[in-house]
Amino acid sequence: MGIELEWKFALPEALPFADILDWDGIQRRMAETPRLYHMQTSYYDSPDRFLSSRRITLRRRLENERSVICCKAPVPGAADSRLRGEWELDADNLIAALPRLMDLGAPAELADCKELAPLCGADFHRRALLLRFEDGSAAELALDEGRLFGAERSIPLRELELELKAGAPDAALAFCRLLQARFNLISQEKSKFARAREL
Repeated sequence: MGIELEWKFALPEALPFADILDWDGIQRRMAETPRLYHMQTSYYDSPDRFLSSRRITLRRRLENERSVICCKAPVPGAADSRLRGEWELDADNLIAALPRLMDLGAPAELADCKELAPLCGADFHRRALLLRFEDGSAAELALDEGRLFGAERSIPLRELELELKAGAPDAALAFCRLLQARFNLISQEKSKFARAREL
């Protein structure tokens, strides 16, 4: 099981991505040049919201031309609610991928999903790059811009994510505080799925 730990921040329209990427605090930690993605995401659930009621997220995402199916679920006993179990694989067929996700360790409740349909979604462009910190840990910085789609309406999406990729979270958390102070960012507590589901 992969463990996801990430921090999200809403980005004001008036703050250009270039200003963030050009900041010295990022420039001196960059381990690569930014990668560009077009992300098209559909989130799935059963008609009775079986997965949502268990805080399980199931999605299919096109990352440029790559089809990725992913399941996320709470980590039992985790003190930090941001910690999520994460399992993903390359696949086109969602139903056929469920047994393979469970083989990887995804929740057994996926076997009870007999009917699945798109519930909401997102369509956005992402600029992503790996940052390395002084203690040897690493995190991915992602800048996302596009729209979230619900059953009845859509809203703009513009946010920054920092996801821990290796090592302890202390340096990444300290970096988040620097980002917040430098650009006056506001924490975004809800996931993309949670916000899209409300639309």
